[in-house]
Amino acid sequence: QVQLVESWGGLVQAGGSLRLSCAASGRTLSSGAMGWFRQAPGKEGEFVAAISWRGGNTYYADSVKGRFTISRDNAKNTVYLQMNSLKPEDTAVYYCARSRTVVAGTDPDEYAYWGQGTQVTVSS
Repeated sequence: QVQLVESWGGLVQAGGSLRLSCAASGRTLSSGAMGWFRQAPGKEGEFVAAISWRGGNTYYADSVKGRFTISRDNAKNTVYLQMNSLKPEDTAVYYCARSRTVVAGTDPDEYAYWGQGTQVTVSS
């Protein structure tokens, strides 16, 4: 079993930055790819970013490419999402998730464990 806890969401002005963290307990992160997803009010959840289990491969949604960076520290069992140049449309609850496989993917069905989410609000 893996427990995931996201933190460091908050309120920021447009153009600002936030760095989300996702800490794992239970089984370690090192044997699974990790991803970030988000859900805005009244909208479907969407893929944001993913990273392979060794960190060598990363993938991003087109809407965040060039602004967000996903990284991981397996020794600390933590995954990060650095978010720069934030826009009001980035406002959502952000969830981290651990994949069933070592390969980073964009499909939420590939992810077996999910955190409770952290709110990110970007004001204009």
